[in-house]
Amino acid sequence: MARNYLVTGGAGFIGSNFIEHLAQAEPDAAVTNLDLLTYAGIAATLDHLDGVANHRFVRGDIRNADLVDSLVAAADVVVNFAAESHVDRSIADPQSFFSTNVMGTGVLLEAARRHQTPIFIQVSTDEVYGSIPAGSVGEGAPLRPTSPYSASKAAADLLVAAYRQTYGYHAIVARSTNNYGPRQFPEKLISLSITHLLEGRPIPLYGDGRQERDWIAVADHCLALKHIIDKGVPGEIYNIASGSVVRNRAIAEQLLGWVGEGSVEFVPDRPGHDHRYSIDATKLRDLGWQPTVPLDRGLRETVDWYQRNREWWTPLVASR
Repeated sequence: MARNYLVTGGAGFIGSNFIEHLAQAEPDAAVTNLDLLTYAGIAATLDHLDGVANHRFVRGDIRNADLVDSLVAAADVVVNFAAESHVDRSIADPQSFFSTNVMGTGVLLEAARRHQTPIFIQVSTDEVYGSIPAGSVGEGAPLRPTSPYSASKAAADLLVAAYRQTYGYHAIVARSTNNYGPRQFPEKLISLSITHLLEGRPIPLYGDGRQERDWIAVADHCLALKHIIDKGVPGEIYNIASGSVVRNRAIAEQLLGWVGEGSVEFVPDRPGHDHRYSIDATKLRDLGWQPTVPLDRGLRETVDWYQRNREWWTPLVASR
């Protein structure tokens, strides 16, 4: 029987790629895409999704309880991508992160509890664990968020845990490492670096550029989420990671080599900047998931996409 999905934040980077992936992996599924179309959920992405079968867009806010209730009532699967997601923006305006990421998740969870939605995926982040000095941490590691963004995501994860304990509603939390790929708003390291280079501007790197991040292609993140939907255990937490831990400076140098010209500009570090993220995805791999896109290939393909799609990102850079 064909399933009905409610995908929140589906006009954003990861959400739109997930809807595209779902159209291939589960072509009979019906998808309702709820997005407020803030700065990172954009009309150009919706235009791209116009060709996706069984896709319906609804413009709205996950904090709107009446709207959310009406949409959740018809859903078999809820996947919550909707979030304010940039650390720098959370430092400048933390209130919007608390409101959307915590209150919005609470509205969705309450609707799903009332309607006993069979599957609810809370899309989270490795940043809830804080900086990892060495090795990799599993799902049982303590939460040590250090920015308003990561704190808001940790709070949302704790709401999921509270609904499991108090109401017996078993949503799943999926914590991914840093994503990259097509249609990423040009403010994260890789998308920002590529667009800067293509405009003839230097890549800005915080501090000494030695911060380490684990990078995963958005296609592999989407594959992991679909795997969790199909095989994950309700109430569990799953880390999603490729194991490609690389210094920011090395990423910048690789992009410089491919674009052929440009430079790096070191800028003052952000407040409370985490040095290193690394999470252990053994639990998900034991379910049969494996990443499929090596970092070198994924980066090369991402550069190619931005080179071919200047009309998509140039207006966003101008408004940034």
